[in-house]
Amino acid sequence: MTTPIIDCHQHLWDLSKVEYAWLVPAYGPLYRTYLPTELEPQIKEAGVSATIMVQSANSYADTVYMLDQADVTPWMIGVVGWTDLLDPADTARAIERFSKNRYFRGVRHLIHEEPDPHWLLQPAVWESLQLLADAGYSFDVVATKHEHLECLPAVSEHVPNLRMVIDHMAQPPFQAGELGQWGEDMQALATNPNIYVKISGLGTASGDWEGWSADSIRTIVHWTIDLFGAERCMLGGDWPVSVLAGGYVKAFTIYKQILAERSPAEQEQISYKTAQAFYGVGLG
Repeated sequence: MTTPIIDCHQHLWDLSKVEYAWLVPAYGPLYRTYLPTELEPQIKEAGVSATIMVQSANSYADTVYMLDQADVTPWMIGVVGWTDLLDPADTARAIERFSKNRYFRGVRHLIHEEPDPHWLLQPAVWESLQLLADAGYSFDVVATKHEHLECLPAVSEHVPNLRMVIDHMAQPPFQAGELGQWGEDMQALATNPNIYVKISGLGTASGDWEGWSADSIRTIVHWTIDLFGAERCMLGGDWPVSVLAGGYVKAFTIYKQILAERSPAEQEQISYKTAQAFYGVGLG
């Protein structure tokens, strides 16, 4: 029997319906609309059973768009949306609104687009995250630098029941030859049972978009799984950003090659069970 796979990190964007402030022509092939109809055949080829959609804009328009797409796309089983974390009252209203939708599973904010890398250390953000945690929702952390990761212990201290997941393994230093500050940060964060990791977006993070392979990321991926445990690791295809590094099918082919080196129980856990538990979703 083939092990199911939940892709815990997939995007959609429609330039005619949502404004994506970061998405400019310089992004080349990413600067266009990407819809479920384009991803569906790739999902089948990659052996993916279901996906979690993740926000691409700090706006309610993006969240509503994703929820609408999930409603008509059978293999989309969850949405990581957005609320205005700087406005706890607005976040409370958003929770009341989105809690009526079974696909809404958590939030993300594009913290890596904020001028202040310590954006997460604001009391208003903590208050909003507390509201989300109390309602059973999680927080996706798009960390791209040390300063982002060093905020997380304080966030967890102020919101102790918040479950967080670090997107894209926080972009490891694949080409540095050593784990460095990233490794120290991840070791510290792994001691917190409420912090999870997405094995995702590693093609673009590898620094070798054309040539990346299982060999080029294997050591750090295994190190991360050993550190956090399979029960806190999950897989994500990061489509359509993955287009830049060989595409969706290549990403999952590589991840599956590496997972095949783990125990059968770990393979099942990372392929779908962690995502099920973290996001509170099923496979039908």
